[in-house]
Order: sequence, then structure tokens, then C-alpha cells
Amino acid sequence: MFNTYSRISVYALFTALIFFIVSCGNDPKTAILQVRLTDAPGDYEEVNIDIQDVQVNFDATSNSGWKSLTVRKGVYNLLNFTNGLDTLLGDIELPEGTVSQIRLVLGSNNTIKIAGASFPLSTPSAQQSGLKIQIKTELKGGVVYKILLDFDAAKSILKTGAGDYKLKPVIRSIVEAESGAIKGTITPIEASPAVYAINGKDTLATSFADQTSGKFLLQGVPAGTYTVSFVPATGYIPSSKSGVAVTLGAVNDLGTIVIAQ
Repeated sequence: MFNTYSRISVYALFTALIFFIVSCGNDPKTAILQVRLTDAPGDYEEVNIDIQDVQVNFDATSNSGWKSLTVRKGVYNLLNFTNGLDTLLGDIELPEGTVSQIRLVLGSNNTIKIAGASFPLSTPSAQQSGLKIQIKTELKGGVVYKILLDFDAAKSILKTGAGDYKLKPVIRSIVEAESGAIKGTITPIEASPAVYAINGKDTLATSFADQTSGKFLLQGVPAGTYTVSFVPATGYIPSSKSGVAVTLGAVNDLGTIVIAQ
């Protein structure tokens, strides 16, 4: 009959293998940045925006720091994302540091629908160089961040004297930390445990102690209070630490964890 740690070990082996496939190679000094799109309601039937690229910049003083996200390119009807709804445009894994700007690059297929009729939206500046939005957000390793682009359709569309429509985007950016992280150092290194963040009966994050430094990092952990379980190699005694708090945008450092034999 399995004792408590035996059951943890069997479950740990299964979940750890899955996590290793997904996360091996991730740098513990990196964060995940998601960019999502939402809209304030406007008096139109459709506002269709052709999004071709989303980029972030680490250096506000030059153009050398721009990096493109993995983006879902295509035409988005902004009015599908009002009243609290949003959609994921793309995400990227980035090193710790300050993200200064985001740039939205639009294609040419932008239209507006009024009273059943569609009209093109002229967007010359956004097509040529992209629309830059200041954000200046500090990223911490192991944390997931969300940038919500609040696109105000009502203020962004202008009707000219000739009856044409121009798109001059008015966008507000909202940056939110979506998770926190837990880190620490295992000694002795030879214990080489799998590490789990457990809330109730649910294992919400899994990692391994580094076999050279003994360090571990549980990334993308939702805010809450956890029991961190350590399931080491044969010859060492499993242990756990309860009452570990995780807050959004913060990394809880447990310091040195001693694994007994």
C-alpha cells in the first residue's frame, strides 16, 4: 500500500515528464509576455483591423531592440471584443528587463461597416512603420505578464469632408502580471528533487532542481498559498514546505532547502 509520498512520487513522475517536454531549455531568467486586444464600444456594425505584426522594444532610444511576437495575423473585428472580452494576439518569451514600447503593425485590409455598407479605412502611418505605444514595464523571470491593448474604435475613426474614413488609432495599454513564481536552492545538489507547487489536490506548477547549481524555479504560478513538495532521488527523504504565498508579479525566494537522507 502506497504511503503519501509514494503516491506523490508516482504522480510526480508522470507530471514531471510532461513538464520537462514542455519547458526544458527555458531560461529561469525569462518571462512570458502576452498581448491581448479589447475595444470600447462604438456606433458601428463592424470595425475590421488587419493586424500583421506585434513587436516589443527593450530600448526606447533606438530601433535595434524590437522583437516580433508569435502573432495570429489576420483581420479582427474590434466590436467582437467589447464589454470585458478580449483576444490573444500573440506572445513571446523575453529576458528579465524593461520593455519600453510596443508596436502594432497593420496591413491594408482595414474596413468599417455602417448601415450594411463597408468602407475602407485609410491607415498610412501604421502601415509604413507601425503604431508605437509606450508601456515601460519591468519583467521578472518566471512571471507571466499580459498587455491589454484597449482600442477605442469610436475615437479612432475619422470621417473626412470627402466622405472617406481614416483610422487614427487611439489605444490605451494596460499591463498586468498574470502570475508569480517560487524559487530556491536545493542542498545537497545530489538530491536532485522534482519540485511541485500544490494547492489542495491540484499540482499547479512543476520543476526540477538544476543538477549543477541546485536552483529551482516554479514559473507561472497563480496567486495563492501553496504547499511546495520536494520528491528527491533514491536515498533522500521527501519533504514539503506549507504556507508558501505567491503574489502577482513577485518571486517568492524560499532560500536554501536542505534535503535529508
